[in-house]
Amino acid sequence: MEGIIRFLENSGFANATPGHLLMILVGLLFIYLAIRYEYEPLLLIPIGFGILIGNTPFIEHAGMQLGLYEEGSIMNFFYMGLLKGIFPSLIFLCIGAMTDFSTLIANPKLILLGAAAQFGIFMTYIGAITLGFNNLESAAIGIIGAANGPTAIFLASKLAPHLMGSIIIAVYFYMALIPVIQPPIMRLLTTKEERIIKMSPPRAVSKYEKVLFPIVALLVTGFIAPASLSLLGMLFFGNLLKESTVTKRLADTAKNGLHDIVIIMLGVSVGATTQATTFLTPQSMYIFVLGAVAFMISTAGGVLFAKIMNLFLSKENKINPLIGAAGVSAMPESAHVVQREGLKSDPNNHLIVHAMAPNVAGMIGSAIAAGIIMGFLR
Repeated sequence: MEGIIRFLENSGFANATPGHLLMILVGLLFIYLAIRYEYEPLLLIPIGFGILIGNTPFIEHAGMQLGLYEEGSIMNFFYMGLLKGIFPSLIFLCIGAMTDFSTLIANPKLILLGAAAQFGIFMTYIGAITLGFNNLESAAIGIIGAANGPTAIFLASKLAPHLMGSIIIAVYFYMALIPVIQPPIMRLLTTKEERIIKMSPPRAVSKYEKVLFPIVALLVTGFIAPASLSLLGMLFFGNLLKESTVTKRLADTAKNGLHDIVIIMLGVSVGATTQATTFLTPQSMYIFVLGAVAFMISTAGGVLFAKIMNLFLSKENKINPLIGAAGVSAMPESAHVVQREGLKSDPNNHLIVHAMAPNVAGMIGSAIAAGIIMGFLR
């Protein structure tokens, strides 16, 4: 009987709380959104399943080494990949090996749209300060406005590791909802005439330019924000592997096998950080509200800045303001949203090739912003 009682006391049924059950429902919601609506399934399914793992109840610190925060557990090793910035750097390497910077090289003024879309970072920082978060916590929360999961993980791990679970879940949840969040804002801030602006095709970019870009970009961004080197260094290294054409095997490994492995480990460990005992707090609710505001402000900032740029451009060089929304670095989903919105206004207006320029600029800009914040606060 003692053995049976001990078994029952250690079971999940005996240790379940309403918080655990609520988070399990959240995990199931993530999986449902990924399968039913195909919202970022490569991210939401691992994260959703990680939430289920992290919220299966057990007695913490009972020597079983099960919990994410229990030293020696398998999940704790995964968590170290987040806490030490290993996963974000590897993800940037993989993205660099996948990314074609040609449209950005061909039309460098679109870099400004990627910078403008980071406006949500600083507005969210002010909002977090107003709600009572301290300086470091507010900066970590503000990076949600960049709409870049690896950058958010990197900065949260350095400035506010105790809030990392809430920040990361907010980022990836709203990234998955980009097709829902962005279109109303884009339509509200633009006229029909602006949405049907057709942009000139970008010029052809030479191999020499493509090879030179990651080298020059690394040196420029590294000197501006050295704290961003662990992210941007890997991004541009991965891109050089791709564009040099002499390291095709390495580039293929980075963009295929390595990317999939890191996404699985990152997604599961991110989901597992949502243990109800540490995740369900008033601070987490504030972070989710601030995250939604951050995404909306960043989208609006990119669109509005494109309209401002048009005031100084000739008629034949006008920018379709819709592509400003792609300045948030939810790559490539925000560029696809721009493409769909452009086609709704004009079925012959294909904007994705132009939208990719501010999209990749936003990714670079978010990492620079994180590096600058680190330089100020650390």
